[in-house]
Amino acid sequence: MPMPLPSSLYGLARPFLFGLDAEHAHEVTLGALARTQNTPLACLYAAPRVDDPVTLAGLQFPNRVGLAAGLDKNARCIDAFAAMGFGFVEVGTVTPKAQPGNARPRIFRLPAREALINRLGFNNEGLAAFVANVKRARFRSAASSGKAPMLLGLNIGKNAATPIERAVDDYLLCLDGVYAHADYVTVNISSPNTANLRSLQSDEALDALLGAVAERREALVARHGKRVPLFVKIAPDLDAAQVAVIAATLQRHRMDGVIATNTTLSRDAVAGLPHAEEAGGLSGAPVLEASNRVIAQLRAALGPAFPIIGTGGILSGNDAQAKIAAGADVVQIYTGLIYKGPAIVREAALALRNARR
Repeated sequence: MPMPLPSSLYGLARPFLFGLDAEHAHEVTLGALARTQNTPLACLYAAPRVDDPVTLAGLQFPNRVGLAAGLDKNARCIDAFAAMGFGFVEVGTVTPKAQPGNARPRIFRLPAREALINRLGFNNEGLAAFVANVKRARFRSAASSGKAPMLLGLNIGKNAATPIERAVDDYLLCLDGVYAHADYVTVNISSPNTANLRSLQSDEALDALLGAVAERREALVARHGKRVPLFVKIAPDLDAAQVAVIAATLQRHRMDGVIATNTTLSRDAVAGLPHAEEAGGLSGAPVLEASNRVIAQLRAALGPAFPIIGTGGILSGNDAQAKIAAGADVVQIYTGLIYKGPAIVREAALALRNARR
């Protein structure tokens, strides 16, 4: 999975990166970003941030384009991504304990459709290492020019070894650990790569989980003296009735927003392509339509004021505009960064700003 490299060089770097095993390319590039962030070499991938502020869930987003969770699972490269011009960056998913994830190979490119399939399985170094990396990030102090700092979302999940009936315990442990350091926290219940995780989207399970998370947040508000917004990330593989149940549950437990959507299990758009039948979640261009459909259903169910972050299939400024047209307030990019490089950040942010003028 090639990660973003200098915008001016990405066209040259991409063939090299795509020549590597996808996960090796991912690791090589994350390592390069981690080493060069906050150094003069960061100018190679830095870009001026497009100013297009919007207030959601009580937070001022400097612009409407963010990084989706999954690219920087261990929060190693927050400052590098901040330098690319994102208005907000979401890192994770983190679990209480370190875990290796699923067996390799577990990332597959489908370049004919500008898509990826991954079955990583929440591979990460665990909560303690994650929080230590977050605390080392300098992006907030770097915003000394008078501009609002980039926002940081921290995405939490459950360990694979934790029985699904004890999943709430893992989410609460993670919420306790990340709360003080997050601008918002995302409860990820939609990865297809942890057994039974998506069952948490069902009526009773979601009600129990969000009830427990909401109750714990009230205790954390009292402890830390600040109210951190809670978002819930859902899958695209939901029908209208399921979306309606989720929308009602989000409102009942006073969640602050929803992220739609994670990767899809559908293979209709990539049938017959090499790797199309690999297990895992499909991301990139093929998920755009399904994601937008869920966003539109959520907007209809939640009303005009409930914050929706739209993600899935953004590979151009026009795709970002389509997300907003479907009902999203802001957007996140993941696979588009792989195929288009860091220039997609500014392209999408400018498209969204210009569309409102």
